[in-house]
Amino acid sequence: MPEIAEVETVRNTLKKRILNKKIKEVNVFYESIIESDVNSFKKDLVGESFIDIKRRGKWLIFETENYFMLSHLRMEGKYFIKDKKEEKEKHEHVIFTFFDDTTLRYCDTRKFGRMNLILKDDLKNMECIKKQGLEPGDKNLTSEYLLEKFRNKHIPIKTILLDQTIISGLGNIYANEVLFYARIYPLKEACLVSKRECDGICEGAKEIIEEAIRMGGTTIKSYTSSLGVTGKFQQNLKVHKREGHPCLVCGTKIQNIKIGGRSTYFCPNCQKK
Repeated sequence: MPEIAEVETVRNTLKKRILNKKIKEVNVFYESIIESDVNSFKKDLVGESFIDIKRRGKWLIFETENYFMLSHLRMEGKYFIKDKKEEKEKHEHVIFTFFDDTTLRYCDTRKFGRMNLILKDDLKNMECIKKQGLEPGDKNLTSEYLLEKFRNKHIPIKTILLDQTIISGLGNIYANEVLFYARIYPLKEACLVSKRECDGICEGAKEIIEEAIRMGGTTIKSYTSSLGVTGKFQQNLKVHKREGHPCLVCGTKIQNIKIGGRSTYFCPNCQKK
């Protein structure tokens, strides 16, 4: 699943290639992806241009003069830029055609992604945006903030790190890496996490995500080269997908357990119970 670093990479790449191109036509081939009225979605975007692309958590926010188009890639959503003459592929579900006959195509093999077109004044009222927590690197993401959020939470810290209302943008990969950085056992109850460990979460989230963005994200099965961009951060992963391999710190074999249905990789020595 694309996480904050991958979504930020897509945002930066698209900004270099599609801004200020006027939209000539919008075609939707799988209507369930569009959460707003499909006919209005297609009609209202014609004649508009994407003048900026913002991001909040894992949401891409395409800005036009009159609207915001919200886009969530979910499990396997990708954007491609192609010439209008190129044949439509099976999993290309939304195609924006520009007046220069280039196209922006949303591809999603599992069809879980979502788009929504809203008036610009309505963004502040969108629940999916309002409920986002602090992002890695936010100056307000402190141990005090986390201790308050973790209070009375008798669920695994790994599960809490995937809660977008607490830290926005972290997914399974980076949650595993952050817990290793902070030396926290992933099944530890969130309410028992110490201030020192919270400091490690804050520092790790900032450092890991900044480095991942610099390296174009993590290219794995569900996030592969799109827009001509291939992430390289998988070369820096310390625990994720390294089950059975020696820990890069202590040499103990990395283990994999399921927490809330998610594969959780950790070092049983560095991240003791």
